Amino acid sequence: MKWIVTSLIATCALLLSACSSNYVMTTKDGQMIMTSGKPVIDKETGLVSYVDESGHEKQINGDEVSSMIER
Repeated sequence: MKWIVTSLIATCALLLSACSSNYVMTTKDGQMIMTSGKPVIDKETGLVSYVDESGHEKQINGDEVSSMIER
């Protein structure tokens, strides 16, 4: 019974970790920002929230972003 529960938990953890994709955002001034996970766009404020590769939460004005590509 323990083996089944352990394998089920391990399978769920693997599936959930595979869902997180990294993105590269390019700004209008040519800067490339590597993100951990998909950036979130706040429609009310126009800010793009993301987690950088170091694990810090940051925001950038959506008008400054020229492209967002999944890695």
